[in-house]
Amino acid sequence: MSIIEKIKKSRETRVDVGGFNFTVRRPTDLEVSYMRGQNLRQGDILERFVIGWDGVTELDVIPGGTGAPIAFETALFMEWVADRPDLWAPLADAVMQAYAAHRQKLDDSLGEASAG
Repeated sequence: MSIIEKIKKSRETRVDVGGFNFTVRRPTDLEVSYMRGQNLRQGDILERFVIGWDGVTELDVIPGGTGAPIAFETALFMEWVADRPDLWAPLADAVMQAYAAHRQKLDDSLGEASAG
């Protein structure tokens, strides 16, 4: 795994929402600075920052589908989640909470450095 891949992996968090396990990626500080000037909707956040799932089956996303697990694809996720408003806010909140935790950790470490 390259250093870049390790950095990206360090931004990932697993969250359980609606009985499903998703992987979200927290936004970088640069992405948040760009987002502040935009009017982002929940769907924009979901499309950009939900990057995986575990154990989701065809039956979960298609009535009458098989019980076979399906691989995550952003387009598939967005098509499915469009009819799952119960997942929108919890997933978008998980992304933003991951960023807030990152920011707090950074602020705490900067505060400790300046206090010393």
